[in-house]
Amino acid sequence: MCLAAAGCGERRSGPPPAVTISPAVSAPATTSAARDEHSYGNPAEIRVRHADLDWDVLFDRKVLRGTAVLSVERPSGGRATRLVLDTRDLDVEKAESSRDGSNWTAAAFSLAPADKILGSALAITLPEDATRVRVTYATRPVASAVQWLEPPQTAGGKQPFLFTQSQAIHARSWIPLQDSPQVRITYRARVRTPKDLLAVMSADNDPRAVRDGEYDFEMRQPIPSYLIALAVGDLKFAPESGRAGVWAEPAVLERAAREFSDLEQMIGAAEELFGPYRWERYDVLVLPPSFPYGGMENPRLTFATPTILAGDKSLVSLVAHELAHSWAGNLVTNATWSDFWLNEGFTVYLERRILERVYGRQRAEMEAVLGFQDLLKEIASLPEKDEILHLNLTGRDPDEGTTDVPYEKGALFLRQLEEAFGRQRFDRFLRGYFDHFAFQSITTDDFVRYLRSNLLDQDPAVAARIPIEEWIEKAGIPATAVKPRSDALARVEAETRRWLEQKVPASSLGTRGWSTQEWLHFLRALPTPLGRDRMAELDSAFRFTSSGNSEITHQWLLMAIASGYEQAQPRLEQFLTSMGRRKFAKPLYEALVRTPEGKTRALAIYRKARPTYHPIAVTTVDKIVGWGA
Repeated sequence: MCLAAAGCGERRSGPPPAVTISPAVSAPATTSAARDEHSYGNPAEIRVRHADLDWDVLFDRKVLRGTAVLSVERPSGGRATRLVLDTRDLDVEKAESSRDGSNWTAAAFSLAPADKILGSALAITLPEDATRVRVTYATRPVASAVQWLEPPQTAGGKQPFLFTQSQAIHARSWIPLQDSPQVRITYRARVRTPKDLLAVMSADNDPRAVRDGEYDFEMRQPIPSYLIALAVGDLKFAPESGRAGVWAEPAVLERAAREFSDLEQMIGAAEELFGPYRWERYDVLVLPPSFPYGGMENPRLTFATPTILAGDKSLVSLVAHELAHSWAGNLVTNATWSDFWLNEGFTVYLERRILERVYGRQRAEMEAVLGFQDLLKEIASLPEKDEILHLNLTGRDPDEGTTDVPYEKGALFLRQLEEAFGRQRFDRFLRGYFDHFAFQSITTDDFVRYLRSNLLDQDPAVAARIPIEEWIEKAGIPATAVKPRSDALARVEAETRRWLEQKVPASSLGTRGWSTQEWLHFLRALPTPLGRDRMAELDSAFRFTSSGNSEITHQWLLMAIASGYEQAQPRLEQFLTSMGRRKFAKPLYEALVRTPEGKTRALAIYRKARPTYHPIAVTTVDKIVGWGA
């Protein structure tokens, strides 16, 4: 975010400033050449290094219209004349090339037939000495990255809203570029909106920008395309510290600012553990409830779901997770989506270290136990090929790799390394890793080589106890894995047994002061299905059906579906039609369609909910309920 006196919203006249790279950006480390099977791009011959983006945001047509000026270079002095970009559902009007950025000539281009997953390759013919390419284009209303919300779908109810979600390969649906995590670029953008709305991006946002309908942004650190993000709406800002704050609609802002009041403490804890924060600012944007994920780690501006606003900070592990991506994922990035665990496994491990530093060991261990439960449940439902950290996604949509395996199995692997070598030693390794590969995209092979050289080879006796290949290339969880344990959750299990054995009624259980994590463990420890009378007893004692905590509500509704607890059905419909978070929607619809009457109910609910869901969530749920079949 730009906080200088010459704010971002004031750069209106004259040519744009020269492209600058933050001094924090390191020289490239030696990494493997990796072919990205999910991109048509040809970065080995000609590589995009910077993008100047210019859009009109047309809410009436649900279209972004404008230009993308791409600065390119030819590695190793090559003379390539064909630039290949990724696109999906873009209407390309023309392409031009330039040697100096001032004089432009028409460039021949062709748009290949669309692949269902990858979209269309856009090939542009250039002179040998061309340094820039300008593509004039428009998105389509069906762009998979972009959701256009009508006023009733927002918190304020008066203004429309737009947001993007580019991970994994959705950036190509709103920007023609080399949409691969191994291609890192800097960017500038100028965005024109209706004058009563504000635009923000994963760049240098200015909370003091005049709301005049024209906004300028710059991202000085090189990032992969999936981290480019835009949101437009009736947004306000609340500072949390000199380098952190919260963006949200006015109706949500005060509640969100209270929930995230520990932002600066989290940043400080992460820096103490993992090295300097290299992105200048860390802000959180709370989106409307249709956002399909819990959070997205867009640099400088995490996008977050409002479903984490529990009122007691019990769900802010998500913020710790997205903050941890500032090191694992944004700073050091997976080079292909088969290496996704390098982003998410590291981030879950870092997240829990941050939580431990800020909220204590007990909180972190409870989160780890719940995560391990999620992993076991996920693995039980997956084919063996999807239990592998270094996942083979050839011919598949990379979104299919978003299971608990890269997250929780990856974190377990790192935890074993920590406990084998000792925390102090492992922390030194981590800081060295982030410094060595800073602002680079790496493969699993790059990581393994660095691990061997900088940790394993220094103590072969300890290293011999860690089955590296089994962790990374084999299915399942190695027998040597360190399984998390929580004394607090063990006490919850004791209370659960007392109730199941009918030694006490639910109202007499020792639940005073339980955290969200303890309540979740309690519900998960109950048998499913549970008798309707027992469900009613729990509901009477603890009011689960009317809970305002999204995680507890989700777990309870899963139990209600399995147990035939009809009293929760109105809440189920309300929950599924009021938010589009994929983590919650997917399991609930899957539970419903297991019976004929449940599938009928699922279709009835989805018919109402579908127009409010993001395209990513729609793709998922369409398959579950057989929409259009």
